[in-house]
Amino acid sequence: MSDAIPLARPEPTAAVLRCEGLRVGYGGTPLLPPIDVEVRAGEFWAVVGRNGSGKSTWFRTLLGLQPPVGGRIVWPSGDPRISYVPQRTGFDDLYPILARHVVAMGIDRGWSFLRPSLLRESPEVGRALGAVGAGDLADRTFRSLSEGQKQRVLLARLVVSGARLVLLDEPTAAMDVVAEAESLRMLDELRRRYGMATIVVSHYLGVARDFADRVILLDRDEQEVVVGTPREVFEHAAFRSRYGEPEDLLFHG
Repeated sequence: MSDAIPLARPEPTAAVLRCEGLRVGYGGTPLLPPIDVEVRAGEFWAVVGRNGSGKSTWFRTLLGLQPPVGGRIVWPSGDPRISYVPQRTGFDDLYPILARHVVAMGIDRGWSFLRPSLLRESPEVGRALGAVGAGDLADRTFRSLSEGQKQRVLLARLVVSGARLVLLDEPTAAMDVVAEAESLRMLDELRRRYGMATIVVSHYLGVARDFADRVILLDRDEQEVVVGTPREVFEHAAFRSRYGEPEDLLFHG
């Protein structure tokens, strides 16, 4: 990729997020045991677990959309600078917004459909689209793009935001196999290039095996929180009780 965005890259060993005995849940009732993790700049984390396991609740808590039930979230830098890509986006169906305007949302946090004048033109937008190989999509409507093209545009928005931490919820759920692999490789390259700590929720366990530095398994039913390397988590009894040992997840060498 080319046309790098000149962003301040955090030190590779710097912690960007710590969860210290964090309990997530609703109405004062925790869904899971305490979560203790430290996420560092440039790391790729995969979050796995069955539907209803607490993954989205943890994300909502990190985003400040609901308060912790216990423990605490620590932002070592004082400024979390989070970017979030939800599983489904709504603006492609609601408004014929251009791809470059979607990317510009990473700069203009106060933009809304009711106040489009806040959306400013910026050379950073073009550079970010170029960085993900989507420069030719700038003036196309977002809703007209393929799922793989949409994901490139959303990745460009992450780049231009200068985020220290990016959270992605099932980012490749609607893609075919080829587009999925391409998007994941691009995400992996971007987090290495810009030093973004990246946390991805995915039902595709190959994400954890092929890309993750660290994996967190959440299991609300069995009240398990397992954190470790991909191998450590895949070999843990809690993981095997849920997923068994699929042949395509075996490590070799």
